[in-house]
Amino acid sequence: MPPSLDLSVIVASYNTRDLLRATLRSIYDSTTRITFEVIVVDDCSPDDSVEMVRKEFPQARLISNPVNLRYAKTNNIGLTHAMGRYGLLLNSDVCVQPGAFQALVRFMDEHPSVAAASPKLLNRDGSIQHCIRSYPGLFPMFFQSLGFHKWVPGNRFTDRYYNVRFDYSLAQPVESVGTTAFIIRRSTWETYGKLDERFSLAFVDLAYCLMLQRNGQQVYYVPDAAVVHFGSQTIRANGPQEIRLLHQALRVFYDSYFAERHGALTRALVRLGIRCRQQLRLLEFRFGKDKDVFGGTGITASNRILTSRE
Repeated sequence: MPPSLDLSVIVASYNTRDLLRATLRSIYDSTTRITFEVIVVDDCSPDDSVEMVRKEFPQARLISNPVNLRYAKTNNIGLTHAMGRYGLLLNSDVCVQPGAFQALVRFMDEHPSVAAASPKLLNRDGSIQHCIRSYPGLFPMFFQSLGFHKWVPGNRFTDRYYNVRFDYSLAQPVESVGTTAFIIRRSTWETYGKLDERFSLAFVDLAYCLMLQRNGQQVYYVPDAAVVHFGSQTIRANGPQEIRLLHQALRVFYDSYFAERHGALTRALVRLGIRCRQQLRLLEFRFGKDKDVFGGTGITASNRILTSRE
C-alpha cells in the first residue's frame, strides 16, 4: 500500500517543553499545500512535554519512550511509524519558516535521484549556520580533534572539513549535512536503513551521509527552504557527559570508517589525539566562559553553530 501522505515530520524531543511548543506551532503555522503528519517522539522527558503535546497539539501523533533512548534510536522510532512518502527529522529547538517543508517536498519530487536533503539553517539573528561538512582525511581529522581550527583559523586542514568556503545561496550536492532538519526519501531508509544506532547523538549525521555516499546516493543542500535553529539547552546543561559521549562517538566513527585504511602507528596517533581533545574540552568547559559542547568553525561569532552539529 503506497504512503498516504506527502510528509511525516518527526520531532524527537527530550526535556524541551517550551522549545517544543514553539517548534510545533511553527510547523502547523508555516506548512500548507502538502499533506503531512507530525510525529512527536518524547525521549522520557522529566518535564511535562508529553502532557503539553496531548493538551495543546492533539492533532500530532505522540509516542512516549518508557526510557531515555537518545537521538538516533528516538528518530528511528519515528521513521518506523511514518506514513509519508518522505520522512523529515526535525529538532525540537527550531522555527520552521513559511513554505520550508513545501519547498523540500517539491525539491525531492523534482529530483528523484536525491536520497536526502537539508534546508538552509539560520541563527536567531538571521545569519547562516555553517552546517555543511566534508569527510576528513587523516590530517583534517587529527587537527580537528585537537581543536586546531580555534587556534589557527583559516588553516587548510580543518577548512576542508568545515567547508568554510561553501556557497549557501546555491542548491548543490554535499558530502554531509546535519540532521537538525533532514528530509529522507522513504525508499532511502527502506533500502539502506535508518540512523546508525551506534551513535547516540554526535556523528549520527556524518555516519548516515557517509553510508549513503558509499552506496552511491546523493545528499543535497536546499537553500529555498529555511529553518531557524536556536540551540539545545539540554546539551549544555549536561556538558561534561556530552563531551565524553562526543569523543566516544568520534572514536567509533574513526574506527568504523577510516581506521582500516591506516597503519598501527597512525591509528594510535589519531586515538591519542581524540583522548587529548576530550581532556582539553572538559577543561575548557569547566574553566572557560564558552559552555557550548559542540564547537563551530570559528569563522565569526555570529556564524557559530550553537548545538549538536558534530
